[in-house]
Amino acid sequence: MTKKVIQINKNPVYDFGMVTTVFSKDTEFSGDLSFKKSLQINGIFEGEISSGGFLVIGEGAVVKANIKAKTVILMGTVHGNIEALSRLEIHGTGKLYGNIRTAKLQIADGVVFEGKCEMIKGETKKAEKEPEDRDVPPKEEAVND
Repeated sequence: MTKKVIQINKNPVYDFGMVTTVFSKDTEFSGDLSFKKSLQINGIFEGEISSGGFLVIGEGAVVKANIKAKTVILMGTVHGNIEALSRLEIHGTGKLYGNIRTAKLQIADGVVFEGKCEMIKGETKKAEKEPEDRDVPPKEEAVND
């Protein structure tokens, strides 16, 4: 079995052999959906999606949902907001009618995007260990009496 790899800028960005669950083109599903590893939707979905893994919206898929996942790859149509904590890729056939919050964003030529985009800091272990304390001035500005 050969694996299909999408390439942007000559770097492989996604290996379709990694998908653990696939909703086929003739699948229609509605409700709240959560998963841990990976999911590819090729059919129709309506509801809410939440995951710590990665989500692929296949070409021809139609999703009406707010999405929160670590990585989202969009090749179909989404009506709703996407929050991708690590990365969002919108490929040439992708259409997004909603807002984006992500740490990394890649948009190909030909994409339809109607919404706002907010770039966020990606999750890092250092940021989790060292919370910001904005009430304390930096050391070089501290004044001793």
